[in-house]
Amino acid sequence: MTDQNNSTTNEYEREPVPQSALLGFKSFLGMYAGEHCAGTELMIGPLFVAAGVSAFDLVVGLIVGNLLAVLSWLFLTAPIAVKCRLTLYYQLEKICGRKLVTLYNLANGVMFCFLAGSMITVSATAVGVWVEFPMPGLNDVYPNSIGWVLAVFGIGMLISIVAAFGYDTVSKFANIAAPWMVLVFLAFGLVGLKQFIEVTGAEVNSLSSLWTLCETHIWEGGEPLPGQVKFTFWHVMFFAWFCNMAMHIGMSDLTIFRYAKHSWYGVATASGMYVGHFMAWLSASVLYALQLHNHPSNTDVLPGPMAFQAAGIAGLLCVIIAGWTTANPTIYRAGLAFQAIVPALSRFKVTIATGMLATFAGMFPAIAMKLLGFVALYGMLLMPMGAVIFVDFYLLKKFGLQSNYAELSKKSFNWAAGLTWFLTLGMCVALVQFAGVQIYFVSLPGWFIAAAFYVVISKFYQRQVHHA
Repeated sequence: MTDQNNSTTNEYEREPVPQSALLGFKSFLGMYAGEHCAGTELMIGPLFVAAGVSAFDLVVGLIVGNLLAVLSWLFLTAPIAVKCRLTLYYQLEKICGRKLVTLYNLANGVMFCFLAGSMITVSATAVGVWVEFPMPGLNDVYPNSIGWVLAVFGIGMLISIVAAFGYDTVSKFANIAAPWMVLVFLAFGLVGLKQFIEVTGAEVNSLSSLWTLCETHIWEGGEPLPGQVKFTFWHVMFFAWFCNMAMHIGMSDLTIFRYAKHSWYGVATASGMYVGHFMAWLSASVLYALQLHNHPSNTDVLPGPMAFQAAGIAGLLCVIIAGWTTANPTIYRAGLAFQAIVPALSRFKVTIATGMLATFAGMFPAIAMKLLGFVALYGMLLMPMGAVIFVDFYLLKKFGLQSNYAELSKKSFNWAAGLTWFLTLGMCVALVQFAGVQIYFVSLPGWFIAAAFYVVISKFYQRQVHHA
């Protein structure tokens, strides 16, 4: 099938997805399992250990936080996606107007590129074990060797080509890779536990004794490493819930779930949350805790070497492929964001260019090494527009106001939506900078603030135009 831009696939960027193009539940199950059981889990898991989290706070915080994330996709994102079947970007254009959505798409696309770049960085650390070029340390900002640059470039180009062929190709790639990756991540955790038992001499013959090992050697709940924030149950819960805030509460996954036959397909996200953001994070935590136990001065977080120590060649292959399955849909989303700004250009070509930008970002290790803070910032940046979409879809008409206001009024900049975005971000930044609220905790109140702003400002703004 060929679209109006001479692309090899039709991604329905500016029209509802037709019935004939809808996908079954299995496509979403594999896609989310593949995207969220990824190389970046080997970055995030260790950072919990570095933050001095306790076993109870980590395990229970992840169970609750991941459940809240699944429910957010199920009840906020998927129902709107299935009823409208539009990309996030085209739906926002109807609400916000062309000029405002262009600004949003630019911010969204750039942030997606940085996120994909961190995933390419992770995969490159596996190549570094094979080729043995110098790899970046925890505090490095710039690339530190030609080998590093070439490894990132090669992986980034492969990922970009897969993403450019469209969502169906991304989904198929994830379904092929996901089952094998899940087993390797499970092996990481089991091998790490076995080695912990050996080096500590602990006697583990029951769940109770295993929990004691976790509390006393793996997640001890002590002081964090220098430069790290101390994590409690609330940090873990909110991070697990909001690390994908841009996708569910921020509504970016309208673009994905517009292909779903039913809104209950939102439960497919549990495959990513509990396989990737639970099992894989715990497994990666075990590997890093073991590294610190054996070599207390080695605080570097390098997924490739950690995976190789645990599972050899299979571990390295897992890190590389896991980076692919995560970066593929991320670059796909970013490509759609940029293509919405310049719709006359082929989505295929735009996605390739987007992949090159992500690859360039991946050469700078600082993004991956500061992943927790970056993910929290990303969610906060895009969260207000998610509230705008929710309110516009469900609530505006109940207040006697018009939804899709920019489309109906022919305005290119809906100031109600624009001011909501800017004012909410300003208040969130103020809470962090002046009230001392950590960035992990501002997005939840920020969503309600944005919803209230949009209703109130819309009530004044829409009086300017009379609708027949």
